[in-house]
Amino acid sequence: MPAIWTAVRAQPTAPRRATPSQTEGPFYPVELPADSDNDLLRNGSLRYAKGQPTWVDGTVTDLQGKPVAGAQVEIWQCDEAGHYHHPGDGNRADRNFQGFGRVTVDADGRYRFRTIRPVAYSGRTPHIHVKVKLERKELLTTQLYVEGDPHNERDFLWRNLGERRGLVTVPFKAAADGLQATFAIVVAA
Repeated sequence: MPAIWTAVRAQPTAPRRATPSQTEGPFYPVELPADSDNDLLRNGSLRYAKGQPTWVDGTVTDLQGKPVAGAQVEIWQCDEAGHYHHPGDGNRADRNFQGFGRVTVDADGRYRFRTIRPVAYSGRTPHIHVKVKLERKELLTTQLYVEGDPHNERDFLWRNLGERRGLVTVPFKAAADGLQATFAIVVAA
């Protein structure tokens, strides 16, 4: 009797697309805050109680899907009133809002931040700035957008992404303790 192949054949994985880079913007911190951990709702002993609390998490992988263990992910964003901790914005951000955070991804490439759902401000749709570094090398600077936000279509940076918008635009879904947004970052390391 002839042998019959019954095992599942390995299928080639779909090619991964690198997360598109975007401008750092004018409000990357001039001086990093003393408290720059993953919880932007706590600035030292101060607590920020405005906005919609949100968990932003995900993974950092390379184009082959391998975790980029040891990479640092930074995020920075405006407060609920649309202000950054930056002299170019008049340093008008609420001092209770940390505004900037940094974490080192784990061996599986995972990261997690506690922040607020980003808000729109003059000329911009809601977004969170994201930077990925490995040792001294910057691997990526981009922006994370809120899926379905009505301001997206009017935002020049979001529109300029064209078909790549889906790589940086994610749903902010209801969760038990606020909102949840999962952002998979793929770098061409």
